[in-house]
Amino acid sequence: MPIPDLDSVSSSNNRLITEELEYDITAMKTEFDRYVFFVYGYGGTGKTFLWKTIFAAIRKDGHIVLNVASSGIASLLLPGGRTTHSRFIIPFELTEDSVCRINPDSDLASLLRKTSLIIWDEAPMVHKHAFEALDRSLKDVFKSENSSNSDIPFGGKVIVFGGDFRQILPVIPGGSRQNIVNASLSSSYLWDQSDIEKIEDFANWLLDIGEGKLGGINDGETVIDIPDDIFINDAHDPIGSLIECVYPSILEKYSNTSYFQERAILAPKNEVVQEINYRLLSKFSRNEVEYLSSDSICQSEFVHDQFDANLYSPDVLNGLKVSGLQNHKLVLKIGVPVMLLRNIDQKNGLCNGTRLQVISLGKRVIEARIISRTNIGNHTFIPRMSLIPSEKKIPFKFRRRQFPLASSK
Repeated sequence: MPIPDLDSVSSSNNRLITEELEYDITAMKTEFDRYVFFVYGYGGTGKTFLWKTIFAAIRKDGHIVLNVASSGIASLLLPGGRTTHSRFIIPFELTEDSVCRINPDSDLASLLRKTSLIIWDEAPMVHKHAFEALDRSLKDVFKSENSSNSDIPFGGKVIVFGGDFRQILPVIPGGSRQNIVNASLSSSYLWDQSDIEKIEDFANWLLDIGEGKLGGINDGETVIDIPDDIFINDAHDPIGSLIECVYPSILEKYSNTSYFQERAILAPKNEVVQEINYRLLSKFSRNEVEYLSSDSICQSEFVHDQFDANLYSPDVLNGLKVSGLQNHKLVLKIGVPVMLLRNIDQKNGLCNGTRLQVISLGKRVIEARIISRTNIGNHTFIPRMSLIPSEKKIPFKFRRRQFPLASSK
């Protein structure tokens, strides 16, 4: 079954987007059967507006639309949005044979049968096995209605995927470039069913940068000139210049809710992030508060005869830095922005990736104000949480009790 590729949204002008999509939305409403779409659009081209437009057009006729996203923060931008793992019960540990834990007789299966459209935002971020697991599960759920559904992608359910392959691809710990490309949606057997002619123009345009064409013929490495208007040329103090560029007059404007909401600094490595956080934190004159975690070996590890807990002292556990887990030492000041590292209350905007601003620092709780795109201005209290990392490189399980926050710059 071909996967039609909607035209890339190349303009952020909402009126033009509405006119261009009017026919497509009408066609989807009248031909609601066995179609899968992928909408490509780089940041700021109006993908979120597109999802809301399609959602409104389908919902006004009484149809059910499920809005999901690959990340918690992206799901907050969609009406009734949920993360894909939460909505479809996708396993966190994925293999090529994984399936979603959807019982054909469950309420979720009943909801999926009544659903007319599924919108999946930020799709390129997820490992291809997640899509394949949902594909197998939906085929199994819908085959009871029609045996031919087991031969149709996603059991014949209409799905619109969207995202930008130039942004974050699936995270493969220690993976090479080939591993990451192989884990992406475009390498899935589902993508092989697409209309190659319709995707060819998009693929050629997308690969101009990836294949090094902008720098001429090369063997994988080349030099591309950065325009002067986006280049910070300061060999003496590049981080200081970057902070001043992104956060001008921070001490005068940090109390403004929209100040941190409109700006952020991204870095490829945690070491760089920590350096930027330290430099920016030092600009605040308020007294800093240091929070230390409580780390301990999980009791389940003691059942192993060969496990010697004495080898893992508190100092060793405190020094472990694991992706997705807050560090042993957390240093904060009132007024600084922080990022939530766990889903706490998604309905009220408290999920992994939500940005907050510290209001007060207590011994047991931290009061903060939401500065994300939804629920802006709402106050919340963040408690300490006990978390167990799932990092496979660590040969044992340990528990870290700490505030699920990280400095967000």
